Amino acid sequence: MAEWFGSVRAGAAAVASALVLTACGSDNAVPPDSAPPAPDDLACPPGNISGAGSSAQENAMVTWVAGYQMACEGSVVYYNSVGSGAGRSQFLDGAVTFGGTDAALDPKETTEAKERCHGSDAINIPAYVVPIAVAFNLPGIDTLNLRPGTIAKIFDQQITHWDDEEIAADNPDLDLPHTPVLPVNRSDESGTTENFTDYLAAAAGDDWPHEPDGSWPIRPAEAGQGNSGVAAAVKGGEGTVGYVEVSFAEGMTTARVGIGEEFVEMSPESAGAIVIASPQREGNVEHDHALELDYNTREPGTYPIVLVSYQVACLTYTNGRDTALLKDFLGYLVSEEGQQAVSEETGSAPLPDDIRAELNESIGAIETR
Repeated sequence: MAEWFGSVRAGAAAVASALVLTACGSDNAVPPDSAPPAPDDLACPPGNISGAGSSAQENAMVTWVAGYQMACEGSVVYYNSVGSGAGRSQFLDGAVTFGGTDAALDPKETTEAKERCHGSDAINIPAYVVPIAVAFNLPGIDTLNLRPGTIAKIFDQQITHWDDEEIAADNPDLDLPHTPVLPVNRSDESGTTENFTDYLAAAAGDDWPHEPDGSWPIRPAEAGQGNSGVAAAVKGGEGTVGYVEVSFAEGMTTARVGIGEEFVEMSPESAGAIVIASPQREGNVEHDHALELDYNTREPGTYPIVLVSYQVACLTYTNGRDTALLKDFLGYLVSEEGQQAVSEETGSAPLPDDIRAELNESIGAIETR
């Protein structure tokens, strides 16, 4: 799988000074070393806006901010990678212009946002679509087939050794060691965790006896802060296994996931397939694009453990400069150039043209009152 990974490279020092990525929850990503492409029709309004939230989209946001600010020197975007839960809270409190989250605002949060949004609605703009990797560190084993129920039992600490008969049955050609299984989960509230437990609840049935949640539901065997913390713990152990947004899994060994009778490897195409097939969430307000992912799909060639990360914005702001810059920046995020730049850096699935057209219509509806 390594050939389709991009790498987030060091450089672009001028952009680094405009990126705020050092607070709690940051995965300390750095900007790419060359300017990502940008569309020709950017308005580049002067000023600055701030966002906070998802650490899963941090590597993507570094690329987006670098690309936008290199094209628009007088426009500054700050993003603080504090995790999805904190990002939604900061947005609802009015502390930031937009939020980044791997779980769309729920109905209660949507109602709460009315006050923050000056009586208008808050909308969820899906901008970053990536697989969640099940990454493991087992010397001598460079691939594994894992069914949904097996993954659930591993992370529920019911499967305790790697030569368990359930793992062995789907990997008959492997000489699996009697090494203890050490699952690693997120220590912080996380949209990655919420998406991962959504998948387990939908696909694993009774093998996952917990409700989906952004906080890990059982006492952890080991935990890490942010995607980078989980990745470091998996890399630093033996017999470890964790779930990470794919751009943090570079250089790690990952599992193929069972769909029906086949096992599917991650790729932008296999991850994007589930999003194309998933409907928008029932009850969405106008211009809201929260999705209802079909984690239990049986569609061949579909990688089912997918994270859709959103930008959350108000339909109404009171500062015209903020409104203009936010709309221009969000338009860049969902543009063909913005999506391709991030795909090359992180392995994300670019948004299809028809979905991008719908998102641009909603971004265009953001106004100043």
